Amino acid sequence: MCSCLHTDTTWSLRRPVRVPGVVRDASKMAMWHAMGVAILLVAVAGGHLEELWHMKDRLVPADDEVLWVTTDTAQSRSLLAGEQRLFAPSARPRDAAAAISTSRFARHVLALADWRAVVSTGALIAVPFLTLARARGTPSHFLESAARATGPSLSGRIVERIPGIQCYSPYPRWSRPPWVYRGSVFDGFAPAPPVAPRLEKVVVTVGTSTYGFGRLFERLIDVLPAGCEVVWQAGGTDLSLLVGRRNDHACHYLSVSELAQAMVDADLVVCHGGVGSALRALEAGRAPLLVPRRARYGEHVDDHQVEISRELAGRGLATSSDVEGIDLLTLRSAAAKRVTLVGAPPPFFLEPASSESDAVGGARASA
Repeated sequence: MCSCLHTDTTWSLRRPVRVPGVVRDASKMAMWHAMGVAILLVAVAGGHLEELWHMKDRLVPADDEVLWVTTDTAQSRSLLAGEQRLFAPSARPRDAAAAISTSRFARHVLALADWRAVVSTGALIAVPFLTLARARGTPSHFLESAARATGPSLSGRIVERIPGIQCYSPYPRWSRPPWVYRGSVFDGFAPAPPVAPRLEKVVVTVGTSTYGFGRLFERLIDVLPAGCEVVWQAGGTDLSLLVGRRNDHACHYLSVSELAQAMVDADLVVCHGGVGSALRALEAGRAPLLVPRRARYGEHVDDHQVEISRELAGRGLATSSDVEGIDLLTLRSAAAKRVTLVGAPPPFFLEPASSESDAVGGARASA
């Protein structure tokens, strides 16, 4: 493995291009990338990163070197421990001002070398990286999040208009030009025989988003049996909601390994309707109770979590419920469901670069 990039490199755009641990190794990076083995994997931390992480081995041959570009959170540091990574400026969804600083960051990273390809699952960070990579003639691929069960996200609607960017739908039902379907992050998962429901150990996670989900916590405090042991990953939710009401293990963030083990040990996993949280539960063999955030309560920018919650429930891989619909019967029903992996997911074949993209790259090389 190439070690020219320090794994904790953070790019600060308050300074010019002199970045400790990056610029001093730029010559090594250029030599490395000249071999044609360097691929940029770009995703904002959270579900988008989790999704790209799960897809990576289906996209990239095992002997290919990759560099991850994401935002700096406890989740991204834990998930990408030991990987080569750069941290981009943080931004809330649809933050127009942040798009400017992210574009500057993307321009610097793309200029470090002739990357073999750029692949992104979003969200906002995908637009500048793929747009600028496309302009440089670099093969550019956008994998829409599995959270978008009925159509593309805002980022997807932007990049689909840029010629040369290859766009991939997570569901065949809305794959239409320029979108193609090559597979899903949920390939391989199937319902397993039910078990006798117990509620002795429960995991509640609302991901790593800065948005709070206090409504779900309030409801579960009222409904969960007093004797059950609960692990709460609160993300941006105020932990004071639990003070004096639940004497459980609660924190804002668990490491990837801690959360995975807690889910394996749990009788039931309750989580927001996020792809990353759902994937973690499925990997643990649990069919989660998915509770979608709602934009009208300030819990997210839109109601896309409703789509993925219903999609997985329709496949028998989860139970879906609004906050108000959660009761003891719902919890017990969800606790009886299990999931299994029925086989290795097939490779995800990326579209070859278009002739127009090749022409741009050739013109740049001869300039």
